[in-house]
Amino acid sequence: MDSQPIRITVPGIKRALKSYKLERSICEYIWNGYDAGASVVELDFKTDPLETVTEIRIKDNGSGINFGTLDQTFRPFFQSNRELQNAVQKKISAVHGKNGVGRLTFFSFARRAKWETVYLDDNGQHHNYCITIDQDSLNTFQSTDPQSTDKLSGTQVRFTGVYSLNQYQFETTILDYIIKQFAWFLELNRAREFKLLINGQSLDCNGLVGDSDEIIHQIPSANKEFDFAIKYIRWTERLRDEYSHYYYIGSDNVEREKETTTLNNKGDNFYHSVYITSDYFDTIDVFDFINSTNDNGQISLFNRGDYVYKKLREYVDNFLRKKRKPFLKKYTDTLIQKYEDDGVFPKYENNQWEIYRHQDLEEVVRGLYQVEPRLFSDLNLEQKKTFVRLLNLALDEGERDHLFNILREIINLDPSELQELSQLLKHSRLSNIIKTIKLIEDRFKAVSQLEKLVYDPEIYVNEPDHIQKMIEGHYWLFGEEYHLVAAAERKFEKALRRHIYILRGENKKVTINHKDKKKEMDIFAVRRLMKTNKINNIVIELKNPKVNLGAKQLSQVKDYMDVIRNEPKFNGSNMSWQFYLVGNRFNSYIEGEIENSINHGEASLVYSRDRKRFRIYVKTWSEIFTEFELRHNFLLEKLKLRRDKLIDHPNNADDIIEDQASNTATRPPELDIPKP
Repeated sequence: MDSQPIRITVPGIKRALKSYKLERSICEYIWNGYDAGASVVELDFKTDPLETVTEIRIKDNGSGINFGTLDQTFRPFFQSNRELQNAVQKKISAVHGKNGVGRLTFFSFARRAKWETVYLDDNGQHHNYCITIDQDSLNTFQSTDPQSTDKLSGTQVRFTGVYSLNQYQFETTILDYIIKQFAWFLELNRAREFKLLINGQSLDCNGLVGDSDEIIHQIPSANKEFDFAIKYIRWTERLRDEYSHYYYIGSDNVEREKETTTLNNKGDNFYHSVYITSDYFDTIDVFDFINSTNDNGQISLFNRGDYVYKKLREYVDNFLRKKRKPFLKKYTDTLIQKYEDDGVFPKYENNQWEIYRHQDLEEVVRGLYQVEPRLFSDLNLEQKKTFVRLLNLALDEGERDHLFNILREIINLDPSELQELSQLLKHSRLSNIIKTIKLIEDRFKAVSQLEKLVYDPEIYVNEPDHIQKMIEGHYWLFGEEYHLVAAAERKFEKALRRHIYILRGENKKVTINHKDKKKEMDIFAVRRLMKTNKINNIVIELKNPKVNLGAKQLSQVKDYMDVIRNEPKFNGSNMSWQFYLVGNRFNSYIEGEIENSINHGEASLVYSRDRKRFRIYVKTWSEIFTEFELRHNFLLEKLKLRRDKLIDHPNNADDIIEDQASNTATRPPELDIPKP
């Protein structure tokens, strides 16, 4: 038995290989087998009664370790600790067992490694022999003399004195690591029937596959038409030590070359591999192409200017982008919700204009993420808020063109991505304008239809089926930003429960002790003003257009106010209440009440108390329509919209109500609240 020194110290070896933990070391020995031309590698382990792993065995059917090259295989050729350490860091050695360094990493999990190998010599004879290394003497290996054998080529390495490893750890953490290390490689060599067996069972990598697809693409050339069999796989998690690649495979199913895809390392969790098989790769003559080194350190066999290659890359790049879009869309839903939950977006008031601003910003964030996810990666919460609010400021100030120029300078985008970004910013602005115009159009249309309901004596109108339904959808006429708490047939106890749920998220039964608690309000809505934390409430009592408003109707509204004033849950210190009695006309009694309240300086006010926290107004429909005109006419003029084109005249009251289903000005109905 010969004893050979390795020209490096044991501490030096351990320092240089300290990054090789248990999982990575085991993978190195598996790679040794595949590097030796193996198609099958077997990993087995033994345990004691306490399920502690006592021995690990890795066996392959590769070419074995030729005794004549043993010195080069097991002796690192570096002359110093620094050379060895630099080589590992630069990944020009100790990768897939090259230069023998990987074979020394067992010290991280075992005391001894023993190789039993069979190789074919230059005379076509098989020989076997053994190599042994102890962890305390990594700079020395021992080998037996080779002996003739009738066994087939291959190598088995057995690790004994295994420490700090149990069966559960092996079957979870280590197995997961192995799957992420070899899934892409086993798929690459699936047609060649490469296998990795763990205790006799083929390694199952299906759990790592998030999506897959297979297609055939044809590209004609001057001489023939080439078929390309393309297989795409999206991995659910990042692969170990492997980027997202295009793998170019010949008709013999042997890989010729690989290169990173255009969507590699985009910071978007879109981990993928694309395997492309064709006889096109068989025809490559290395002397006809440019000897340039590609991004994997291989000598490139491809002329990047070749017509077929360029068409192939153009096709698979576009194919990959199409696969990425639904993935990113699904992921951006999660991103947007997370940003909402974390308060990354600015606070918007609850009116339609602010909703469109929010939608505009959200659309830009979605689009930017899909174009360049790295803009949003590795940001802490404050950085996210700063970035998103700077985007919001640029959009509000009409600086989309400047925003595009800034983004173009700070992120590296190809021409198609630049075009996509430009279209995104233009489209979001145009989309916002279109939605705003549509909202204004539909508001004018709704008011025109409401005027017909309250003024036209030739159509049959009743208050609950028509006026009530119309205002349930258009309570913005009485103020923006409100949430509908309750509509007709909601008694006060139900209304109070809904009021508390909307404001505080609490859902429980409530009781009210008041003689009028069973009365029902037509419209009850609430809004919270973000800047002042004030809560405004409105109660609207609607009357048939034929009813002349007077003392009886006003008394009904005062009854509502009395119920609310006497219920503490309705009376937070930051709450105010406005009550509206609405009809076509009122009598002299109401005129007198308005006269008596004129010193308060508010039009239509008939009653006020508790320092104006409770106020009652009596309004005619003509007043409400006039107020709408004053608020919206300037928009109509600015947008040059023809009002006569906006006015619609359905045949009857029922048709008007049915038409509201498609009106974008219609506000959300009552929230569905679960039973307490």
